[in-house]
Amino acid sequence: MSDIPTLSFEEAMRELEATVGKLETGEATLEESIALYERGAALRKHCEARLREAEERVEKITLAANGQPAGAEPAEGL
Repeated sequence: MSDIPTLSFEEAMRELEATVGKLETGEATLEESIALYERGAALRKHCEARLREAEERVEKITLAANGQPAGAEPAEGL
């Protein structure tokens, strides 16, 4: 799970969807299901954090008098 922090939001969502799909089939053993669930929970947490970061960045953007965005900060990892 140490790779999760390096995933983009889109990558993490794709993997989360695949993980949920695997769990829904019911074909995994109990141990595999637990591992999938744990990874899925970590992926969900990562996605929620990335969304919060994006929301905070959007809130910081204001329009200047000429209609151009002002106060935007450079993207960091999004």
